[in-house]
Amino acid sequence: MDVTRDSSQRPDNPPKTLPPVLAERSASGSSPLVRAPKPPKPARPVDNGPATTPLAVVPGPVGAPVDLRDPLEAAEPAGQGGPPETETVPVGALTTATARRPPRADQALREHGAAALPGWVALFGLLAGTAAVLLVLLRDGVIPHWDTLPDLRTAAVRAAGTAEVTARSVSAVTAAGLLVVLALAGLLVNAGGETRVLTRWGRYRGTVRRTGLVWVNPLLRRRRVDVRLRHWRSEPVKVVDRTGTPIVVRLLIVWRVKDTARAMLSIEDHESYLREQVQAVLTRTASILPCDSNAGPGPALRDGQWFADELTRALAAEVAPAGLEVYSAQPLALDYAPEVAESMRRRRLADLDAGLRTVLVDDAVEAAALAVRRLERATAHELDEAARSALMEQLLVAFVAPAGVAASVPSPAARAGRKEGRPA
Repeated sequence: MDVTRDSSQRPDNPPKTLPPVLAERSASGSSPLVRAPKPPKPARPVDNGPATTPLAVVPGPVGAPVDLRDPLEAAEPAGQGGPPETETVPVGALTTATARRPPRADQALREHGAAALPGWVALFGLLAGTAAVLLVLLRDGVIPHWDTLPDLRTAAVRAAGTAEVTARSVSAVTAAGLLVVLALAGLLVNAGGETRVLTRWGRYRGTVRRTGLVWVNPLLRRRRVDVRLRHWRSEPVKVVDRTGTPIVVRLLIVWRVKDTARAMLSIEDHESYLREQVQAVLTRTASILPCDSNAGPGPALRDGQWFADELTRALAAEVAPAGLEVYSAQPLALDYAPEVAESMRRRRLADLDAGLRTVLVDDAVEAAALAVRRLERATAHELDEAARSALMEQLLVAFVAPAGVAASVPSPAARAGRKEGRPA
């Protein structure tokens, strides 16, 4: 794709043309108000930023058409709008390919509230049905009459002295019994921090987030989902950094279920999905930077909060289609693998020793130069180059040499004779 073309030549910005009258006046030069169009300015190339992470280019035949649409737009059905515009460019003109994106979530599957009644309504229906059954049985004489209670039997039952069951009584007892069964079957206790996902024959019917005693349709299947804030401490995960050195990382993930419908129906097990995504994101993120910068300049995995922020951002994007929300992903431990831990420790100590020696030598040079300048100022006599060099060498040896070690410094005459090839 030619990214340097002028925007004025695009189809949506057609070039402006002068009317015929103004064009004639401009050609004859009789109208000074009409100016000749200025030549278009050269377009500046688009800066895509530093190429920190090279992306793979899909190979293909040279000159073959390439679809540059967004993968999410290309996946939309044709019935939702007109055909998206595409542009045909040679594959050789592409420098980078589209970055990988997380899986697309089902837009039709979203959490919504389910029809639910307060628990006291079901309890009232339960009591009413039970009372109706007892009343019918007492009136028909099925339940023996107690003298201490009022006589609720019908006149026919009193005259016969035995129980008399009619079709009307059977119907009334059946209806009251169904009411009791429905009231009991639909009752559920929803504790705080828990929800119930309702489905019927595999179709999502809603989510109950009301806590306490509630009543729902007893013909729906109910699945409990924990929506509380949860944390998970991962096991030691072995990955490699940018230099290929194996490292071991432990993470603390703070997360919760945000969309219960997607968490239960879009994937088989959202907890296993989260664990697998943690492994994948950690492997990809750890390979961007080295574990330690050592003596070389540049960022590292141990530097600052970048590692945790990048893990949180990448992991949140990966698990969002599954209805999960990640608040933080923090590394608890970041160490080298056991097989390279000892060698990396020795390397770190060597780098520290080299850095310390550099600091000590720099400080010794500055102290020796300052001592020479003070000596010249105190004696009001400027030393020549040879004397100054000899004094600097003696001071450096005195500052840097270990305690108890006597170091000899050759005299200026001996050094001059050594340069000329004469024996000292």
